[in-house]
Amino acid sequence: MSGHLSLCGIDVSLYNRGEDRIRAIKVGRGIEIISNSDSIPHGFAELKIITTNIAEAIQGRDVLMVVLPATGHKFIAEQLVPHLVDDQIIVLNPGRTGGALEVLNILKEQGCKADVVVCEAQTLLYASRSINPAQTQIFRIKNSVPVAAIPSHRTPEVIKVLRTALPQFIPGDNVIKTSINNIGSIFHPAVTVLNAGRIESTNGDFEYYTEGITPSVALILEKMDRERVCVAEALGFQAMTAREWLYIAYDAAGRTLYEAMRNNRGYDGIMAPKTVMHRYITEDIPMSLVPIASLGRFCGVPTPTIDSIILMGSILHETDYWESGRTVERMGLAGMTLREIRSFITEGKKYN
Repeated sequence: MSGHLSLCGIDVSLYNRGEDRIRAIKVGRGIEIISNSDSIPHGFAELKIITTNIAEAIQGRDVLMVVLPATGHKFIAEQLVPHLVDDQIIVLNPGRTGGALEVLNILKEQGCKADVVVCEAQTLLYASRSINPAQTQIFRIKNSVPVAAIPSHRTPEVIKVLRTALPQFIPGDNVIKTSINNIGSIFHPAVTVLNAGRIESTNGDFEYYTEGITPSVALILEKMDRERVCVAEALGFQAMTAREWLYIAYDAAGRTLYEAMRNNRGYDGIMAPKTVMHRYITEDIPMSLVPIASLGRFCGVPTPTIDSIILMGSILHETDYWESGRTVERMGLAGMTLREIRSFITEGKKYN
């Protein structure tokens, strides 16, 4: 994202908590963006500030784009607290499920005094892969990605700022909808778990989406997707199906989820992970599936298929993803009624 923004003429600072990931970028003073599409900016993107000092990175910046696995949201929020100033916009790219809620809850618990707006994108803007530490390939930029703020009435002002650089961002209704419409929760963990044998026997030498999602795998994804949509309905919101999302994001249509995936050229060439120890499980189970299932329990909606993927992922990694996952407690929603939750995401205030 920093490289893409730089190529679009935006002055960008790049922060990473450790030196290793950005050493090559610092040496070269930028990132090379590769793309086979003339519509995607590509070439060498110069970055003036590349640092492990978060205070230096955000000083004088209007928009803070948080682009990292959702398991790092807590760390970043805690590091930001003493350095934030009024009117800064924090955008999680993406929030996964409940990201903005958790970050806002952390800022409040840590005593943040700055008047900032916390937002989340429904999904990452790019279909991309890192080639090496200073080189990235962008396969596709999505047609549109909803972004929502807490409180939701501030979303239009956020979108106005974001669209000066990234016109693909559109207003999302609220952070519950952007969270529940996190389609990575459907496409990432289950496909990885269900292809564990193939990943281990081939070191991921197959196309993840076009070969990994077979008709049988797609049936399981559709069951998970239906459970996700039912949780949204119980919360009082209408969620789009994964098939609808593919059409909106990539113009990929089909009568079934399997057909729509086969018709999505944006996923061509994206290879499977080389190991099952991958963020598609380590991030997307605790930060996507666990919060959906936790919200389901909160609303009294069963999520047996989602629960089974959480369990199998926990077994594969010999850990308890329920224990480390983003629950309603971490999102700051425990003890609230459904009416209070809807009021909170709209107005940004709690009444208990």
